[in-house]
Amino acid sequence: MAYDLVERRVFVTDLEVGMYVSRLDCEWSDTPFPLQGVPITSRDDIERLAKFCKYVFVDLHRRVAPAAVSTVVGAPPRFAGARTGGALGPAPVNPRLVPSHTYTDTASFDDEVPRAHEAFEGVTRFAERLVDDIQEGRPIDPGAVEQAVRPLVASVLRSGDAFSWVESLRRRDTYTYQHAVGCSTLAAAFGRHMGFAPEAIVSLAAGGLLMDVGKAQLPEEMLNRAGPLNDDEWELARQHVTEGVAILDHSGVDDPDVRDMLLTHHERYDGSGYPEGLAGAAIPLAGRMAAIIDTYHAMSSRRPYRPAVSQHLALRELYAGRDRLFQAELVEQFQACLGVYPTGTLVELNTGEVAIVMVQNQVRRLQPRVAVLTRTDKGPRDEFLIVDLMYQADVVRREILRTLPPGSYGIDPSEYFLP
Repeated sequence: MAYDLVERRVFVTDLEVGMYVSRLDCEWSDTPFPLQGVPITSRDDIERLAKFCKYVFVDLHRRVAPAAVSTVVGAPPRFAGARTGGALGPAPVNPRLVPSHTYTDTASFDDEVPRAHEAFEGVTRFAERLVDDIQEGRPIDPGAVEQAVRPLVASVLRSGDAFSWVESLRRRDTYTYQHAVGCSTLAAAFGRHMGFAPEAIVSLAAGGLLMDVGKAQLPEEMLNRAGPLNDDEWELARQHVTEGVAILDHSGVDDPDVRDMLLTHHERYDGSGYPEGLAGAAIPLAGRMAAIIDTYHAMSSRRPYRPAVSQHLALRELYAGRDRLFQAELVEQFQACLGVYPTGTLVELNTGEVAIVMVQNQVRRLQPRVAVLTRTDKGPRDEFLIVDLMYQADVVRREILRTLPPGSYGIDPSEYFLP
């Protein structure tokens, strides 16, 4: 059956397996690719395109099947071991973090949002108490940590978008709280995407919540300073890892994945991280995942010394650091987990309107469901408008033109959606 061609320009770094490239930013004759187009069946196809193109055009109506062999899911030894043949050799597979489940949404986005909101309020209250307890020298209650993150994980497993949507609307107040909850959310979503067992995802969510607890022992003035740290202060800041381990020891927190995430979330794939300078397979899998989660959330959050970048740009920065700072396969899976336009991303439409991404369309990742927040002149709408970009009946079809940093045009989406 014939169909009208609908194309979208995409940077090569933002391509995903399953897309179909219909046009290039250069002459076909200057490349080895067939004139009829390039199906993206693996990361190798993207790497080949990157040698010739900066951006391409994808056919929004065509999807292609991935290659038969995945580089990550279904291949635990490669996934766990990182650099095949490297000096460190392959790492043993963590039996808790092996893909074994396939998750599908069991609740609609709209039905899940109220439960996600309740779970978010619960874990946020716990994060606030946690910092106070640590500063007062009180131990962490491992049972209370689990009780706080289980509703979060349950919500993420029921719906891939609802909890991320609620978390993205958080009030931008204390970075310590929002970073803990944000990393916990991302860890649960990443674990779901990778197909880990529910109990393993609970551990990852707990690790995301606790991996920066050592910062509660650092001077607040230093953490909130707008300017750069001096050498002595930077060395003190790095001590939050060992401080965190001491807090876990004092509290009797012995979950191995939680401890791995706290101890190694600042290690880097090329050995340039701290505190031990571990590299490649020597970094446990939970730590490799935590490094990606921690960096992504930090970049996409406002800090005292710099503004937040868009989630889209944060993903591109992670991709630029693949096989150097972060394991490439994990970066690619994290990108696939969040989508081209992660939930909560502010975007500008071709109409001039500003919208926020609400729900991913798994079939066409470039056409999510969005809430339109402004008029074409960027003035606020009296009421926001929900539009599924994949199914539009309007004469003027809306498309995402570009992503925007949080706070662009003075827009705070929480003013529209939070009670």
